[in-house]
Amino acid sequence: MSDETPVLLETTPEGVATVTLNRPALHNAFNEELIEQLSDVFDDLGKQDGIRVVIVQGAGPSFSAGADLNWMRRAADYDEAANIEDAGALGLMLRRLYGMPKPTIALVQGAAIAGGTGLVAACDVAVAVRSTRFSLSEVKLGLLPAMISPYLVAAMGPRQAHRYFLTAERFTAEEACRIGLVHMLVEDQAGLAQARDRLVGHFLQAAPGAVAETKDLIRTVTDRPIDADLMHETVRRIAARRVTAEGREGIGAFLEKRPPNWVVPMDGQG
Repeated sequence: MSDETPVLLETTPEGVATVTLNRPALHNAFNEELIEQLSDVFDDLGKQDGIRVVIVQGAGPSFSAGADLNWMRRAADYDEAANIEDAGALGLMLRRLYGMPKPTIALVQGAAIAGGTGLVAACDVAVAVRSTRFSLSEVKLGLLPAMISPYLVAAMGPRQAHRYFLTAERFTAEEACRIGLVHMLVEDQAGLAQARDRLVGHFLQAAPGAVAETKDLIRTVTDRPIDADLMHETVRRIAARRVTAEGREGIGAFLEKRPPNWVVPMDGQG
């Protein structure tokens, strides 16, 4: 992979999109161009009915080393208004990834630092090579993990965020898995590919509309009291889903002992 295009996009006929951060010589560090292209790609993929799964990965030895030093130097000279605009672009990119109505998978190797760790947390599922190292290093630079904080706190919880946001220490993939930032560990790149294919296989058996609504359901019920209002909301949602075309097809296929019409054959995965 060359370093000429900051973001590469590949899609398969089955609807699997792979988004690759492509600045390997700089360990896929973020700059304005990379952030803008990621944001546009995530926005576009989220709107495409034919896309079923989105994979996010980094070219070269690292997933992402966080902020590009040259970008940081430029930002240091910005006034507050320019910094708000600049930070807002990163915030928008992460929100578009997190809010995408498709399942997303982060494949992580080498290092995921600062914003790179935030990118991992914004995905639905994260798989990491066991040798990967993570860090929320912002306070050591006199900064804050501000835009990435909602996704990281949701992934690891506030108690772990207190430790790793405030110490800025590096931690292992095993620790990332223990605290909930990462779901699965593998030994090497071949293991990443195998885990990717296994997860994609599960997602291609799920109804696309049900997946999108389930992602929204998770956000809706998180941290809400289990009261009459929440019960009413969940009852309303399942009742509405049962009468959709997908709901009728899924139940019919189950009763008729056949695959529903959205299932992609396992051997069709790339």
